[in-house]
Amino acid sequence: MRRLLVNFTCGLLIAVPGSSGVSLQPTHSCQSLQSKSNFLVVGGGGAPSYNEIALEKNVLYFQRTLQFMGYNPKQVASIFFANGNDGQASVRYIDQQRRQQFKRPNIPHLQGATTLNNLERYFQQLGQHKSSKVSFLYFTGHGGKNTQDLDNNYFMLWNEQPLSVKHFSQMLDKMPSEKPVVAMMAQCFSGSFANFIYEEGNPKRPVALQTRCGFFATIKSLPSVGCTPEVNEADYRDYSSSFFAGLSGRDRTGKTVSSADYNQDGRITYAEAHAFAKVDEKSMDLPISTSEAWLQNKVFPTQEKTILTQPISQILKTARPEQRYVVDSLVKKFNLDKQKPIFVVLQNIDSNKIKIDEQQAYFKRLKMELIDIAVEKQIRTSGNQKDIAILKRLVKCESGSWKK
Repeated sequence: MRRLLVNFTCGLLIAVPGSSGVSLQPTHSCQSLQSKSNFLVVGGGGAPSYNEIALEKNVLYFQRTLQFMGYNPKQVASIFFANGNDGQASVRYIDQQRRQQFKRPNIPHLQGATTLNNLERYFQQLGQHKSSKVSFLYFTGHGGKNTQDLDNNYFMLWNEQPLSVKHFSQMLDKMPSEKPVVAMMAQCFSGSFANFIYEEGNPKRPVALQTRCGFFATIKSLPSVGCTPEVNEADYRDYSSSFFAGLSGRDRTGKTVSSADYNQDGRITYAEAHAFAKVDEKSMDLPISTSEAWLQNKVFPTQEKTILTQPISQILKTARPEQRYVVDSLVKKFNLDKQKPIFVVLQNIDSNKIKIDEQQAYFKRLKMELIDIAVEKQIRTSGNQKDIAILKRLVKCESGSWKK
């Protein structure tokens, strides 16, 4: 289901591995960050009418992923969801008789509601803590489109309170620069949040001193999929499902998936999980990372045409292992000729192979991947030391992992 409201649909959660967390209560002050909380989880819609059960199940899948990877959710995760523990039946679902129903949130160790005050207090406390470990943030809820400025979209907190890219970035700006942040966001129009790498979330400002990177379900101008009142998780096809399956090696139904360790170094990085999702997710989403968004801002339409006239095999020569996996997988999926340019391939391909939205999305992902690889090569060989340093910093950040 793509949309339930005019401006927002799917996916938003915050997790923070590698940093000491904080236990927040909606009516109490934050506990000390000396507690062993490594993940912050924020999920849910802004009101019961669009607080779908899939969002609750995303939080539960996230907890299972933590457990599978050797973490104890009770000890390492601070969890905030929708209305929290106030007793309101806020989670919307469809029962076996196909009737709309509402129930209370049922999430182990749930600590409170998704409010702006809770988030602001959390980051304030996190900034005061001396640890310099990486913080990983994951959001699952609804994203909104800012029609006046796509670089400043927003996601919805409880009681329909929006939090924009700039506001979110300004909270991070107050933190010490030695506290790196990694984000994973799966809401509609989430690609806008790639701008959180800049001071105040403004792409016209310098890149923030604090190392930041992230992964997003789709580009800033498009909705995503994943918010549904349907109960059966086996039918979920969304970015969160694929990303965490790639990261952990196990899908949300508990089945083992093929390894995303594309460079065979014994650990799955965020970038590898992102690559896994690009191939695995059967939807119209166009997943993008901060480095990819940054690279695409460096290329002009005329350059894109030049890149796409090169044979696919030529572009692949400088691809990183996870990039090569995406291209090779999609080429194989549609039986394409790598010795030809992608624009020639698309002209000659049977139109029936790209008839539905999901198939069209795969081809768009392939084009995006090829452009990213080519522009990355241009940057690395440009001699522009500032751009090279930014690219290396983003790629290094995206190459982190949850491996202990």
